[in-house]
Amino acid sequence: MNSLLRLIQRISVVPVLVASTALFALMVMTFLDVILRSMFNNPIEAATELTRILMAVLVFAVLPIISARPDHIAVDLTDGLFARFRLSRIRDGIVYTGSGIMLIWPVKRVWVLAERARDYGDVTEYLMIPQFYIGWFITLFLALASAAMIVTGLLYFLAPHLLREQTS
Repeated sequence: MNSLLRLIQRISVVPVLVASTALFALMVMTFLDVILRSMFNNPIEAATELTRILMAVLVFAVLPIISARPDHIAVDLTDGLFARFRLSRIRDGIVYTGSGIMLIWPVKRVWVLAERARDYGDVTEYLMIPQFYIGWFITLFLALASAAMIVTGLLYFLAPHLLREQTS
């Protein structure tokens, strides 16, 4: 089981690299756009659509990693109550599993929208990039986030010691 966890940790570097590359490209493009706009009065025309695409890549590439980690912002109004009765693990398992199951609906909707864009032949304005590719990317990473949350939730019930090892 530990070798599986190590493999998952190594694979999880790939989406982070994709997001990092998108962020770097976004930074360089914005810098060049400002320079070209200010000095030569000639901005990058496709900057808006590239920004939208790179922001989608940035957000959705890391969503599965962020979803599986126990580092979320949480309001701890009931933590004392759950800790007193030793129900924190059960609560966390229910929240993770339920959230993962609820993500299935957006996965289906984004897939439908991506297929509609493919059927209509929708492309971006300047670069003529087919929009369904972005929809497929979002669908894939939303599905991975859903699966990651469901697996994490099930681990809270079935193997909580693995989650303690992962966070320490």
